Amino acid sequence: MKLHFDSNQEYQLDAIKAITDIFEGQPLSGGDFEFSVSSAGALISENGLGNRLTLSEEQILENIKSIQQRNEIKDKVSDMQGMNFSVEMETGTGKTYVYLRTIYELNKLYGFKKFVIVVPSIAIREGVLKNLQITNEHFQSLYDKAAINFDIYDSKKVSHLRGFASANTIQILILNIDAFAKDENIINKPNDKLTGKKPIEFIQSTRPIVIVDEPQNMETEIRKKAIENLNPLCTLRYSATHTNLYNLMYSLNPVKAYDLGLVKQIEVDSVVSENAMNDAFVQVEKIQPSGKNKIIAKLKIDVNTAKGVVRKSVTVDRDKYDLYKLSGERDIYQDLKVTEIDLSNQVVSLSNGQMLTVGETQGGLNDEVLRYMVQKTVEEHLKKEKFYKPKGIKVLTLFFIDKVKNYRDYDSSGNPLKGKFAEWFEEIYQNEIRKTAFAGLIPYSVDEIHNGYFSQDNKGRIKDTGGETQADDDTYKLIMQDKEKLLDINTPLRFIFSHSALREGWDNPNVFQICTLNETKSEIKKRQEIGRGLRLCVNQEGQRIHDQNTNKLTVIANERYEDFAKALQKEIEDDCGVKFENRIKNKAERKKVNYRKGFEADPKFLQIWEKIKYKTKYSVSYQTPDLIALAGKALKDMPETIKPTVSSTKQKVLITDEGVSGQLLSDSALNDYGSSIEIPDLLTYIQSKTELTRDTILQILKKSGRISEVLINPQMFMDNTTNAIKSVLYDLMIDGIKYESIGSKMYEMTLFDDADFEIYLDNFTHSVTDPNKTIYENFIPLDSGVENQFAKDCETSENIEFYFKLPNWFKIPTPIGNYNPDWAVVFKGERKIYFVAETKSEGQELLKSEKQKIKCGKEHFKEFTEVVYKQVSSVKDLTT
Repeated sequence: MKLHFDSNQEYQLDAIKAITDIFEGQPLSGGDFEFSVSSAGALISENGLGNRLTLSEEQILENIKSIQQRNEIKDKVSDMQGMNFSVEMETGTGKTYVYLRTIYELNKLYGFKKFVIVVPSIAIREGVLKNLQITNEHFQSLYDKAAINFDIYDSKKVSHLRGFASANTIQILILNIDAFAKDENIINKPNDKLTGKKPIEFIQSTRPIVIVDEPQNMETEIRKKAIENLNPLCTLRYSATHTNLYNLMYSLNPVKAYDLGLVKQIEVDSVVSENAMNDAFVQVEKIQPSGKNKIIAKLKIDVNTAKGVVRKSVTVDRDKYDLYKLSGERDIYQDLKVTEIDLSNQVVSLSNGQMLTVGETQGGLNDEVLRYMVQKTVEEHLKKEKFYKPKGIKVLTLFFIDKVKNYRDYDSSGNPLKGKFAEWFEEIYQNEIRKTAFAGLIPYSVDEIHNGYFSQDNKGRIKDTGGETQADDDTYKLIMQDKEKLLDINTPLRFIFSHSALREGWDNPNVFQICTLNETKSEIKKRQEIGRGLRLCVNQEGQRIHDQNTNKLTVIANERYEDFAKALQKEIEDDCGVKFENRIKNKAERKKVNYRKGFEADPKFLQIWEKIKYKTKYSVSYQTPDLIALAGKALKDMPETIKPTVSSTKQKVLITDEGVSGQLLSDSALNDYGSSIEIPDLLTYIQSKTELTRDTILQILKKSGRISEVLINPQMFMDNTTNAIKSVLYDLMIDGIKYESIGSKMYEMTLFDDADFEIYLDNFTHSVTDPNKTIYENFIPLDSGVENQFAKDCETSENIEFYFKLPNWFKIPTPIGNYNPDWAVVFKGERKIYFVAETKSEGQELLKSEKQKIKCGKEHFKEFTEVVYKQVSSVKDLTT
């Protein structure tokens, strides 16, 4: 399978522009035209070709303020926080795509060529490399086959850094922070292969633009100093959970991402034991010193109280160690004592021979809970597989476990054995797949549909690891290597077991279930847990699916829904300062939306559907003199064209035993440096962006009286001109738009499919009481209070014979994107009127694009006799 990428995602383009606009005013090098001053964005140094910045700090600060104002950043800067720039993007929204495309844009606009991506872990390093590989063809088509080379730094091949420094093409180097943060790292030591130079000097000499992926993991003084030591032109910081937001340029927090439908909806299936107090339950919560000569352990046990048996925390030390007494003399704790508290190993020993580490449990139906979690996960998977398979969507389930022996163990001869999780899974799966509802759903044997991704020892046996070993390196590579294969519906593997420590390596978009089967109490952050499954899924063509009803992530959790939701809410508030209330769903509250049986043959439905079901195409007409006059005026009013600035920094070169460094002697800025700029092919550039004739563009430029400004800053003038012309052009196109039916092409009735039409009830959902007046039997999913009131009024009004919400696949083409109107309504008064209605709140300020789409809607429905299109705020507005 080949994954496809959408190059027109508005939020991603905004995030890219938030960075590229920092350097607005920097002269071009290459790109859409060439300066007569060669290599304007490059610096020739002893070790090769590097980046050069010619803007003053004052100009950059003005750019930052303008970008922050545009992106509605709350904490705007008054002074720059160094050349560090932060972008906040929620997990699963394409953060890596954004910064990789930003590299191409910075090269295209300003000629910057040297980039270093710093990562905190092996997992993220392998993920970045995989993204570079799978986006390469996409970016090559977008950026006219721009020459590029990308590589992972390898301490065994330091001579490759000479090529990074000397190449005159885009160079991307991926560096793990641990490879250069310490003085003893090979990269920081003189190397005979490099004529005695330190390998890092080849990076430093290029003044790279440094991109830091997950910078919250690099906030120690040692790591911050290491990044500064790369001698970056600037540092771009990308994360969903920043610790420090230096010069925040763009923010897409979890609330925005969720509300815009850019990530999956989250639901929690809680599996907890109830009233399981019939055996000696003990859980170790904490072991810590108390004073100078005492160690205490916090244990959770079942205690006799006046209100009955309650699970409570108790403190155990050398004086209080008898669990029988601490439990209020419950018989099941008779003779059970704590015999040792080991602070260094974080272990509590019990008199029954059990040794429990912090987080571990004995008793309390632990195995029963874990087994039931496996069952609920398999059930959920099969339900989704049944609905999604006909749509060409592969369903994957992830089980994270903390002990690999629970999935695969070995006998004394080293032969593999199934652990208890593997045995439970096979037994449960075989019981479920035999059910009539799932007959023939998955044509593979149970052995083929589940497998584990674990790190191995040198004998090939899987083992527990911490996520950062050489063995883990190989596992992450395998996970990334298999990414596309796992998305293929003909690949049998569907249920994947992996070690919790390898969690970071997983980012497959078709993960729909996540189940963490940890025998120890997990301290993993909820955002980290759900982050592995937030990405929107893809079909068998590799196309992203945006349907919210399909994109649901189910987390099977060993805790109550309320506790999970509360913990996730607190994390998001702590990390981002925004509230995420009512966005985490309880799976028990998911409801199926049913279409009324036989509505397709109901004459009340057909009388309006037969009138509106035909597809149309549009044509536009406008008067060129009007375009020239209006666009000329728009150009007169466009922002001022600002001169590029060249900055100069003089440094004294100091050569010492520690290496080469610089001492600042002076710096200055100049915006009148006398370099001649070759006039670009202005008409060709604007023509490529607007598709107007060269003559029309020339007339507009003459009318504006500002054509001479191209000499001040060519690229800025061309971009501002293009934007102004396109705005006027769209207005005129929509004013002169005409629709006509496309023969017999129509919206197919089969698209009304409620097989997997499930929603979460909220304040906007309308509960149907009279299904005879609509196509729905039980619920109508809605997006606003005004829509909800409209549905209620339609149902109770004697004048409304029939109504229904138009489905999201009912789309009308427009010059600025597809438009989905709200309602189809049959009104019966003195005569029948067939309405298509767009509901907006009374007095609501509409965006320009909304107004333009409503105009197109009016023109589309003019093509259909007896159909009236109207924007309303209530039912009574239909006939006023």
